[in-house]
Amino acid sequence: MTTASTARRRARTTASLVSLGALLATSATVLTAAPATAAETLLSQGKTATASSTEGAGYAASAAVDGDLTGTRWASQWSDAQWLQVDLGARANISRVVLNWEGAYGKAYDIQLSDNGTDWRTVTSVTAGDGGTDELAVSGTGRYVRLQGVTRATGYGYSLWEFRVYGESGTTQPEPGGAVRVTGSQGNWQLTVGGQPYTVKGLTWGPAVADAPKYMPDLKSMGVNTIRTWGTDGGTKPLLDSAAAQGLKVVNGFWLQPGGGPGSGGCVNYVTDTAYKNTMLTEFAKWVDAYKSHPATLMWNVGNESVLGLQNCYGGTELEAQRNAYTTFVNDVAKKIHSIDPDHPVTSTDAWTGAWPYYKRNAPDLDLYSMNAYGDVCGVRQDWIDGGYDKPYIITETGNAGEWEVPDDVNGVPDEPTDVQKAEGYTKAWNCVTGHRGVALGATMFHYGLEHDFGGVWFNLLPDGLKRLSYYAVKKAYAGSTAGDNTPPVITNMTVTPASAAPAGREFTVRADIRDPDGDPVTPKIYLSGNYANGDKRLVDAQYRSLGNGTFAVTAPEKLGVWKVYVQAEDGRGNAGIETKSVKVVAPPVAGTNIALGRPATASSSQASYGDCPCPPSHAVDGNPGTRWASDWSDPQWIQVDLGSARSFNRLQLVWDPAYAKSYEVQVSDNGTTWRTIHTTTTGNGDIDTIEAGATARYVRLQLTARGTGWGYSLHEFGIYA
Repeated sequence: MTTASTARRRARTTASLVSLGALLATSATVLTAAPATAAETLLSQGKTATASSTEGAGYAASAAVDGDLTGTRWASQWSDAQWLQVDLGARANISRVVLNWEGAYGKAYDIQLSDNGTDWRTVTSVTAGDGGTDELAVSGTGRYVRLQGVTRATGYGYSLWEFRVYGESGTTQPEPGGAVRVTGSQGNWQLTVGGQPYTVKGLTWGPAVADAPKYMPDLKSMGVNTIRTWGTDGGTKPLLDSAAAQGLKVVNGFWLQPGGGPGSGGCVNYVTDTAYKNTMLTEFAKWVDAYKSHPATLMWNVGNESVLGLQNCYGGTELEAQRNAYTTFVNDVAKKIHSIDPDHPVTSTDAWTGAWPYYKRNAPDLDLYSMNAYGDVCGVRQDWIDGGYDKPYIITETGNAGEWEVPDDVNGVPDEPTDVQKAEGYTKAWNCVTGHRGVALGATMFHYGLEHDFGGVWFNLLPDGLKRLSYYAVKKAYAGSTAGDNTPPVITNMTVTPASAAPAGREFTVRADIRDPDGDPVTPKIYLSGNYANGDKRLVDAQYRSLGNGTFAVTAPEKLGVWKVYVQAEDGRGNAGIETKSVKVVAPPVAGTNIALGRPATASSSQASYGDCPCPPSHAVDGNPGTRWASDWSDPQWIQVDLGSARSFNRLQLVWDPAYAKSYEVQVSDNGTTWRTIHTTTTGNGDIDTIEAGATARYVRLQLTARGTGWGYSLHEFGIYA
């Protein structure tokens, strides 16, 4: 805002203050309260105030409760649906709210009360505000009082010199105790905290515990009231302390093997391993006793996806026995927790509603169930109905569809949803949770994480600290609005050419339409991930050059296989749009004819049976990049090709498996006995070696002298070109 416009707005406010009596006399929608009695007390001054937004650093929410009627003010961003709220510190009977508007006033707004800062009730509404001072008679009890803007009267935002809340002296009550209960009856349950209704509006926690003070205020600003962890121990207290400081609750998790569902390790025998179960029971009880009275504790969550994960360890009737034994042990833990802490519920998470019959049969002491569900989250409701369950549930992980739920793309890898689709996934998930009224008690969506890698880009709301469309989708679901927020660039129509035949080490083309809804300058970046090619989930900087109009020439990796290409567009305002497609990297074409193709090949050794072997030397000259020759795991080794007669050639191409040669020589011979060297290297790095070396000979040999790995030597292709 310019200095001139600020002065103009302040001048208009001064005139409004002078004509206060006339304004109050002519307003039909603003209620005039009776004169304050001696018992009425100003409750809001100096208390903690927060807002949906501020116009700048000089217009903080705290300025509206500092007692300065003309010198300091709160000002929001220039959009509707902004809010300002004050935490009175304890519940109180509210009798009057006085708003001293600056020139940028609210034409329509609500005054709302809340006991927990999450669930709000409107106690009065104004539909034809005219600025100046609004003095509103209200009646209600709450700890939090909010001005919820609906419609601005000017082109600016909302601005208050002072927001004053009054109540009768001596009527403030301490906030109810923090006991957490699952109350109600079949199909009509609710979670309560201190006797007040509580809907879990949560996220799973990703940053380091040491960074909790840094990120908890951001979670609070998103409307989050709960975070979920997977493990609880001596390092948990700083996280709980930071959450409590922001009024957030924590679902304290306890990890049990084999946690994490399919693909996770750790096979415990729950039928016979009494020592493991006793150890875990003792450990869990220790931390329940330590944190049962912590104000951030919401509930205890025993295990994560273990009923499903047991399929990695057992099969048939033994699997059934283990699942029954596991859920029986979960019930033992629940009973132990209840004996130590009767004031917080106990739940257990799985990733498969087929686990719930085991809990229903073997774990009656659980207070509620929990489920990790992503693309199929909306199906949980019907599964609950069909299963005839008699406990409510929360969703402990959800959001956009995972890689196990989406179709494969042209290169045979999961087709990752776009940022737009991911944001829609979070919105859909929350709507499905809240749609199961009286049964689904909320969710902790996945994931408030900072990792900037393959999995982080798939799921994290703010990889590398950059906020994405999904971040704002969650904020809108929980806080009710993102009005005034600067939002991320949007990337659409991303293409990779050629998608399935990008030559290793050479350029391929990436194109994407990039726009920023706020008109911010955008900086695009290109990253690569080898997750599907070599198992490395990191995002590494790609070598690329801009061709203009959202088009880039990107240099393909040397390593063959399917890679992920990421376009990341940053707006300089802490936001990013990220889009990704796969590209299949293939051996670059070599001019000429491969005279080694199909010719007899021999080697010093070959793997007879290991992994995908047998791997004879003939596999290195069969023209199939999916087969390979593999040697014994020792130095030196060799492989040679008989061209049938003396042939002239001018280059070779070696397509290495990960078991490559660091040092080797290319040798030729006319008789297969006497060899001469035409190329030597001691710095081989695997992947593709295209060697510009020529000769005329019948035999060509690779003399391999130093391995690059602990394995042997392995070649997919040994090409000799004339």
